[in-house]
Amino acid sequence: MGKLHFCAMATQLNPATLAGPIDDAFRELEFPQREAAFFYGLFLRGHSVEELRRDIEIPAAVLAKWDRESLRQPEQRVTFERMAEYRRHVLAIFDSLVRFDSSTRHLQ
Repeated sequence: MGKLHFCAMATQLNPATLAGPIDDAFRELEFPQREAAFFYGLFLRGHSVEELRRDIEIPAAVLAKWDRESLRQPEQRVTFERMAEYRRHVLAIFDSLVRFDSSTRHLQ
């Protein structure tokens, strides 16, 4: 069936807690802008962009574990893919907020 091929990112979601109905699990992943705003708030409080990006990204070791797990439990593949997609969205939104912040600071 192939590997998942996630991009490297970190997640705070625990697949074990997503064992309930898949709709409930995905409901937690509907608003990446909320989590991006949380990380942006940390950036505004002085946390480094690089550190925050690392916190948002899913580490390669976690992605590899998800790949192995999806081979043993193919029904989990959709959940893992959705979580990785969510983290990519969080990172993209966070990056756009940081870029916007940087551009407005240059205008002032």
